[in-house]
Amino acid sequence: MHTEKAGLNQHIGKSMNGRTRIRLTGWFFMLVPVVMISVFYFYPMVQALLLSFKSGRGSNLQFVGLDNYTRLLSDTTFLTAVKNTFIYLLIQVPVMLVLALFIAVLLNDDRLRFKGFFRTAIFLPTVTSLVAYSVVFKYMFGADGIVNKFLVKLHLIQEPIQWITDPFWAKITIIIAITWRFTGYNMIFYLSSLQNIDKSVYEAARIDGANAFRQFFTITIPLLKPIILFTTITSTIGTLQLFDEVVNITKGGPGNATMSISQYIYNLSFEYTPDFGYAATVSYSIVLMVVLLTMIQNKIGGDKRS
Repeated sequence: MHTEKAGLNQHIGKSMNGRTRIRLTGWFFMLVPVVMISVFYFYPMVQALLLSFKSGRGSNLQFVGLDNYTRLLSDTTFLTAVKNTFIYLLIQVPVMLVLALFIAVLLNDDRLRFKGFFRTAIFLPTVTSLVAYSVVFKYMFGADGIVNKFLVKLHLIQEPIQWITDPFWAKITIIIAITWRFTGYNMIFYLSSLQNIDKSVYEAARIDGANAFRQFFTITIPLLKPIILFTTITSTIGTLQLFDEVVNITKGGPGNATMSISQYIYNLSFEYTPDFGYAATVSYSIVLMVVLLTMIQNKIGGDKRS
């Protein structure tokens, strides 16, 4: 009896040791990414916030309180960059998301042949290098680029459009470039969500006499509402951080007509006389915009019951 009890205790001890090892192993695997994220994300964020309250050059930084934040309101270059960024946001994001949803619905049709090819072709721009595709667009939309030659050939224009050097057309070029690259990215989200919708829902709607147009607005849109909200928020954040396309296609010109907020941060840090404190302040203005716009989008498009 004593031997059986000792064996039972030994078995329980081994089981507890096994569970402890599993628990410690789990904590170890969690600890590694937590430490990495803290060191490479949270710590720089906190340091940037503290830096935004300072001004000066190099290591000779002086605490200036909220002076950098009040300076934003009278900084005409910053206000121009904000205006440009919101033009991209208000025009490009809705166009891109509507186009992505439309393409996803088409590619979800069982009657469509070569769906795999079309899905891959539309998604491929997403994995191209930001710098590489921006440079290609710069040459395509140059005064003697292939776009102008094509339009002249079709007799749609009489003389080349100044896509890069005209303030209006330069913005249009940036919008076209962003839309080309990121439409496929959002299409994948919509397509995966569409494939999770039970086809019997559409069959029931067709039996009730609902045409394709009505099915789209009464079934597809409501069921995709969470993913539409998600893509709207992520696209908004991405546009507020727009940098590569502006720098590589127009360099922010002509005359700051296409400059984005992120490019202005870069210029403050490396192009102009370095002012890292004010650059950090401008970067936190993006954080504030992201928070406010996300709250608004959640309020408008979120679940009313929550």
